[in-house]
Amino acid sequence: MEAPRRLVTVVIVGCGNRGQKYARYHSLFPELCQVVGVAEPRPGVRKFMQETYKLESANVFSDWRDLVSAGKIADAVVISTQDRDHLEPAIALANLGYHMLLEKPMSTSLEECKAISEAVQANNIIFCVGHVLRYTSYSRKMKEILDSKVIGDVINIQHLEPVGWFHYVHSYVRGNWRNEKEASSILMAKCCHDVDWILWMMDKKPTRVSSFGSLKHFNEASKPEGAGERCLDCAAEPQCAYSAKNIYLDGPTGINSGNDSWPVNVITEDTTVEGVTKALETGPYGRCAYSCDNDVLDNQVVNMQFEDGSTASFTMVAFSEEVCTRKTRIFGTRGEIVGDGEKSIKVFTFVDRQKKEYFPDPPAHPEMNSHGGGDFGLMESFVKAVSTNNPSLVCNVNKTLESHMVVFEAEIARTENRVKDLDW
Repeated sequence: MEAPRRLVTVVIVGCGNRGQKYARYHSLFPELCQVVGVAEPRPGVRKFMQETYKLESANVFSDWRDLVSAGKIADAVVISTQDRDHLEPAIALANLGYHMLLEKPMSTSLEECKAISEAVQANNIIFCVGHVLRYTSYSRKMKEILDSKVIGDVINIQHLEPVGWFHYVHSYVRGNWRNEKEASSILMAKCCHDVDWILWMMDKKPTRVSSFGSLKHFNEASKPEGAGERCLDCAAEPQCAYSAKNIYLDGPTGINSGNDSWPVNVITEDTTVEGVTKALETGPYGRCAYSCDNDVLDNQVVNMQFEDGSTASFTMVAFSEEVCTRKTRIFGTRGEIVGDGEKSIKVFTFVDRQKKEYFPDPPAHPEMNSHGGGDFGLMESFVKAVSTNNPSLVCNVNKTLESHMVVFEAEIARTENRVKDLDW
């Protein structure tokens, strides 16, 4: 019999795009989850969150340290600060006994990830990282098919993340994750949950890893002739695929097309034509895509060998029409699976030469349909885990630490140009 659920109260630390999306669960199910506090440095965003969730002024903070000083004011916390700002709030709030959803990645070094893991276990809190790919109906159906052994033992997985041409230039050329020193490697910032997904599907430990990649295109050497430093006064802009004017003003994702949400609301709090124009004239998102301070890769492959000799390969590429809709092929001893990332899983079995197609349930809530419904699935699982005191509903910290370790080791293999043995 399922344990009865109680109301779970939550504080959001870091109210950017990810924090706001997780908070929407309150709007969908206020009888199950309520946002009761926020910690956010930007006054306009703080005011928006306070008004949206009718927060008491005493529970609205400009700094997470003030939240810590206030003591425990909720059951749980969602930490969605920038990658390099995870360690301190995670440990401090774990020590106060907050159950915790920590946005991916855990942190930007293995040592810091281990420190967070130790704090989680020492305080016996329910904890999960925002590996949203685990929590989609698509992924759960894929895992169910693999566990049924209908294709036998898995021999090889080929997994692709097509980041999307405008998403990549928004986030990883002009945006917050463009520079490894300020954020982390793109393999960690963008793809740590892909590596985690592969390990989950394989359900075995990798023993060796290699990786290759480059920043092939977004550099001064690739800059079009006659291009300026900003898109709004650039002669080459009309023919540039990465025009900020097109992305944020005039194109389908721009304010002139009626879009005042992502990616427009990332570049400015003033989502009017005038506000967006000013942001492009003066802010980082109006810069030429070939003249930014970016250094993260725009293409990368990771190869893994597992303890039983099976293998997996992962590819991340910036240059795609599709935005983050993963593609996967899985080869087993008795069959093969082809998955489109969201809507379809096709299974071919060797013994009877039959094909069967599965159609996972579509995202149930448009307000939280990002990542194929993974945002909703993660919050649903986390809130239920806290409500029923059942940590098995979310991925445990040890599994998360393992997948992060593989990412760190893959980056060592890439930068040192060698195959890296994994020491478990």
